[in-house]
Amino acid sequence: MGCLVCAGATLQCIFGMAPSTLNVLPTSRVMAGMPVATIMDKNPFVNIMPFGMCSNPANPTVASATAAALGVLTPMPCIPVIPAPWLPGSPTVLIGNYPALNQNCKLMCAYGGLIQIQSPGQTTVMVP
Repeated sequence: MGCLVCAGATLQCIFGMAPSTLNVLPTSRVMAGMPVATIMDKNPFVNIMPFGMCSNPANPTVASATAAALGVLTPMPCIPVIPAPWLPGSPTVLIGNYPALNQNCKLMCAYGGLIQIQSPGQTTVMVP
């Protein structure tokens, strides 16, 4: 069982150089101090802000900058590309017809980065 994730949660990408904050729009009107997140709160620049600089060579901007630097890994600004929702979600707790997001969920960037929840934004409400 993990903590329910809400707005203000701290996120980290394995290829990002800085943590980010999860923004949750209060469209579902479910609160745990702050608006509660679902697996669909995954949109770049709306829900998920960039993680500073990206160091993944699978990112096209990093690859081109690295090639221009004669093979020396050159990080470039992070622009998350999120094709799928958070997984696995909490199958028994639905918020607005979507599974709730708990602190054990993971999110994949299209460039191969794994985004994890470092801090859920609150620690009192638990979900399976």
